[in-house]
Amino acid sequence: MSGDSLEPIPAAPTPGRAPLADLRILAVEQFGAGPWGTMQLADLGADVIKVEDPTVGGDVARHVPPFQVGEHSLYFESFNRNKRSIALDLRHPRSRAVLGDVVRHVDAVFCNLRGDQPEQLGLRYHQLSAFNPRVVTCSLSGFGLTGPRAAEGAYDHTIQGLAGWQSLTGEPNGPPIKSALSLVDFSAGYVAALAIVAAVWRARRDGLGAEVDLSLFETALSELAYLGTWVASGGYEPHRLARSSHQSLVPFQNFPTADGWMVIACPKESLWAKLCHAIDRPELARDPRFVDFAARRRNRDELVGILDAIISKRPAGEWLPILSRAGIPCAPIRDVAEALADPQVASRNGVVELHHPTLGDVHQVASPFRITDFAAEMRRGPYLGEHTEEVLIEMCGYTAAQVTDLAVDGVFGAGYSSHSVTNLGT
Repeated sequence: MSGDSLEPIPAAPTPGRAPLADLRILAVEQFGAGPWGTMQLADLGADVIKVEDPTVGGDVARHVPPFQVGEHSLYFESFNRNKRSIALDLRHPRSRAVLGDVVRHVDAVFCNLRGDQPEQLGLRYHQLSAFNPRVVTCSLSGFGLTGPRAAEGAYDHTIQGLAGWQSLTGEPNGPPIKSALSLVDFSAGYVAALAIVAAVWRARRDGLGAEVDLSLFETALSELAYLGTWVASGGYEPHRLARSSHQSLVPFQNFPTADGWMVIACPKESLWAKLCHAIDRPELARDPRFVDFAARRRNRDELVGILDAIISKRPAGEWLPILSRAGIPCAPIRDVAEALADPQVASRNGVVELHHPTLGDVHQVASPFRITDFAAEMRRGPYLGEHTEEVLIEMCGYTAAQVTDLAVDGVFGAGYSSHSVTNLGT
């Protein structure tokens, strides 16, 4: 790639300027995966304009219990901070012109809908490039825009079953288990965020936009990683292993102590030797049954039995400092409240407080991004359609009369009234 095609790098950076302050995204999104991905970009300073369908009460996440009042919920807040919201009925005959006017002023149009819906709603690149040839369109669906499953719906839970994840999770003789967290959704959101930034970078460099086609299914398959490679290349048959054990590394799993559970991980031969000394069994490191990765894997049950007999005699509070001093990766197995109370969280401002006019003080886990001279601004999630007038008037150049005309015609949904949701405060 020739450096001549890029804009010159400024002599000095602007201190404190958000990394993505010059990125604007129109997001037709709902629920988890899509909003999670665009929130990462919003946390980094991107202007994310969330398009919500007023005919169904906006993003369904607004109505998820248990902490929910009217159109406001803590679930929604967890995925939508730092965004703006416009109400727009994309099936209304006049919405096409409004959509086009907004697209002229954005870098990317993102959606997380079923694979057949972007075409139906006019959100594909070939449908929007007439308004803005440099625009990037990004679709995150269950299975992609093509293929026999394109029109099928999908959720994190169903994909964890379909992509083989559940077959790997849980105890050997128990039922298949889904991860308690929506890891496919979150992973796909991160993939979408990265893909959008990459595609916009290319569009700015080359002058032409593109279509990005992503799926939950392919994200989940890609994260099979080495297991996928082993199965596809060598016919490996992975099985569920007891106590969240690693498929090949031993010991690397949960262990019972005298008063609870802890994790011990030895992904290096040197760590195995250190563990043997820390538990006062240095001879185990030289035992032919356990002398290297392959031997320990062959003799997994025998080795785990020996370690169980030792570790279970003392409480976790005694083992953790011993193992930590020896440099062995280990951790107690805690609940969520205990995790959030870790001193490391407070020292790095890992929980932030936002005020919401309806929900009160909302405490959220902070953005994981730590970048020199930048601290993410934290704003509550938007009310449904809160920024409709702001976007159309200030960004697109509409007059108040034009907005009122569209509102009366139902483009923003029944019951929308001019200035009804603006200036609510942050």
